[in-house]
Amino acid sequence: MSNHSFWPAGAHRYIRAHIMGDVLPLELEQKAAAVRDMLAAAVQQYGRVVYSNSLGAEAMVLTDIIWSHVPEIDIFSIDTGRLHEETYELVEKLERRYKKRIRLVYPDAENLAKLVEKQGVNGFFHSLEARLACCHVRKVEVFKRAVQGYSAWVTGVRRQQSATRALGQPIEWDAQNNMHKISPLLDWTEEQVWQYIRARKIPYNTLHDRSFPSIGCAPCTRAIQPGEDQRAGRWWWEQPESRECGLQPRVRHAVGQA
Repeated sequence: MSNHSFWPAGAHRYIRAHIMGDVLPLELEQKAAAVRDMLAAAVQQYGRVVYSNSLGAEAMVLTDIIWSHVPEIDIFSIDTGRLHEETYELVEKLERRYKKRIRLVYPDAENLAKLVEKQGVNGFFHSLEARLACCHVRKVEVFKRAVQGYSAWVTGVRRQQSATRALGQPIEWDAQNNMHKISPLLDWTEEQVWQYIRARKIPYNTLHDRSFPSIGCAPCTRAIQPGEDQRAGRWWWEQPESRECGLQPRVRHAVGQA
């Protein structure tokens, strides 16, 4: 058998990347360089920039790029109190690899107690209103507190993830939080995300190996079936158009557009 059969299509385009000596496809190295440039430019333009780390696959790409090349950007992640154990394990792996701490932020204890008293411990299953109320206390309020004092925030959303996210722009004015939103991975494919993770040997949430492309709180996340939308496992009992937590409003105006 020819040795060429062991190589994927396009393997002749692989080059030695300059980031820590790992091998990346030429196109992917160019895309990674564009992300680095975009984030560095954001720091220059907006000053204080923060990354809201979802700890998903896309987040591994951004964590690596930020901590390796744009350390001026702060990183935090929201611990809702209902995360998978695999997610906590990932946090520890990342901190050991990069020798840095991810700042974890938590829901306000009093607001959380009031929420559970009102709707029960799993009341979010009962209605869309109840689920959004839970997300508001466990994520949205926490996010607003975490981004205070910053002029822009970074997110890892991609157009390929859902019809709603396909409407996004690389830089948008986030009127809800009165700051700019930067989405440097919008045009990355899932394949490119995983190419980067594997080439850089970055830790990732092991739930991804069990058909969890999108991972949030444990009760609200399930594995997806072949052919399903990548976010079909998030709040799967709801209609697709409602499957956001409130941090990614459905419509935003791009910078420079009406």
